[in-house]
Amino acid sequence: MDDMKINGALFKDMLVTGAALLERDKTLIDSLNVFPVPDGDTGTNMTMTMQSAIKEIKNANCETITCVADALSLGSLKGARGNSGVILSQLFRGFSRALKDAVEMDAQLFANALSMGTEAAYKAVMKPKEGTMLTVSRMISEAALEAAERGANIYSLVDTVMEEGEKALQLTPELLPVLKEAGVIDSGGKGLLAIYRGFKMVLDGEDLGEYEEQAQLPPAAEDVLTLEDLEEIRFTYCTEFFVNHLYEDFSDDNLEKFQEKLMHIGDSVVAAYDSGMVKVHVHTNSPGKALQYALRLGEIDSIKIENMREQNREIQRKRKQNEREFAMVAVAAGEGVSNVFSDLAVDALVQGGQTMNPSIDEIKKTIFKVNARNVFVLPNNSNIILAAQQAAELSTCNVIVIPTKSIPQGIAAAMAFHPDFKLEENKKRMTEAIKKVISGAVTYAIRDTSFNGTSIRKDDMIGMMDGDIVAVAESVQDVSVKLLRLMLKKSGQDDCIVTIFFGENMQEATAKEIAEALGPEYPEAEFIIEDGGQPIYYYYFSVE
Repeated sequence: MDDMKINGALFKDMLVTGAALLERDKTLIDSLNVFPVPDGDTGTNMTMTMQSAIKEIKNANCETITCVADALSLGSLKGARGNSGVILSQLFRGFSRALKDAVEMDAQLFANALSMGTEAAYKAVMKPKEGTMLTVSRMISEAALEAAERGANIYSLVDTVMEEGEKALQLTPELLPVLKEAGVIDSGGKGLLAIYRGFKMVLDGEDLGEYEEQAQLPPAAEDVLTLEDLEEIRFTYCTEFFVNHLYEDFSDDNLEKFQEKLMHIGDSVVAAYDSGMVKVHVHTNSPGKALQYALRLGEIDSIKIENMREQNREIQRKRKQNEREFAMVAVAAGEGVSNVFSDLAVDALVQGGQTMNPSIDEIKKTIFKVNARNVFVLPNNSNIILAAQQAAELSTCNVIVIPTKSIPQGIAAAMAFHPDFKLEENKKRMTEAIKKVISGAVTYAIRDTSFNGTSIRKDDMIGMMDGDIVAVAESVQDVSVKLLRLMLKKSGQDDCIVTIFFGENMQEATAKEIAEALGPEYPEAEFIIEDGGQPIYYYYFSVE
């Protein structure tokens, strides 16, 4: 196994499977596309680029790995579409250079191919941006070279590629703010990993269906992202073409000057030179100028100019057609609490709470994503209500902020909603529902203070009922029992429902202890225990 090498036939199978996996997941990859413009076509562009490469490989009737690599490079360049497609073609150009005159590919040669591909891709992009497929490729190639130097075989090297690729993919939102803002990972990086996963599948003897789960995107990324404001598109025309039959005096210096000219009239500039031709991609408001500049290099062919504003308008039209009557948005923190809201048909969640209030823009964007004529927003914290109201004013749909001040109130409001009821009826039911809930929360004091005549020391456990501190103790369990007893007393009902959400640092067993301590006093009360997973707060309580 240590001596495993990849020949031409096996490499061809790896590429074909990678292309098939990419095609299968192209819609999901399209949905991640927010950079450089959210035109939702990265998966489609990369798929068409790969299909062109596979066609070239088949037409060349390749047997050797050198022939496969050369056809891969030429075919991907010929069929390169969009920014991502051109970058992909350059990654494969590196493969072609690394595998020149090779009979088979071992781990070291594979690592070299990845590295040379990364180098070629960075060089082709005028202003490389980290947090994109370039970053994913770079981190993969660096890890692959290190693994090869340690003596990794082909199998372990491909494992390294996938592991490091996933790490790099998860890092992209931290490097590119527009991704973090949208709550997605980089689309081009996702597409690249789909291809490399195809490589691994062939080596492992797996088939396409066995990677169904791994191909799924994070829930936050599954909605197609669109622009609310067309003015955010600075350059209207996605312009692509080839420059063939280059003049005899063509040089790298000429290409560099050409790229600089394109940067003056647009962005997303990629100019890839290989096999005697230049593939050009640029976003610009002056496609004619781009073509005119190119005429200084050679003859122009295969011109494609697409209006990205019109593409976005089409997305907006489809969005309008799919608009729903009602949707709910809730602010929450903690996996368990989030799951409860999801189970109650809340359409989207904004991560946030007492110590991490979401911004107006975050709430506004989430309202926009749910795509409904009427959107109910549950802030679930008194400090977030104003931000939610301001987000409502900035939104283009009708937004109703239900002034929920706690998670239990938010849950009660969500339970009161019914999709068959009219707007005003739902608003009335949800508003009335929050009045029937007594909310409690247990946390700790961050400093010495006093409240309503009660002295509180730093690190004391405090219990809050409807926002007011009503219980203080040295232990979480003691203050929890005190608080919940006061809440039950306030309710004045014997047959009430008590829900206990335990936080991320607590256990179900400790929550049960609280219920067991109060059960004999309130034999008719029903105690429900849920894993809230919330930070900061040890427990959330509700009595209704």
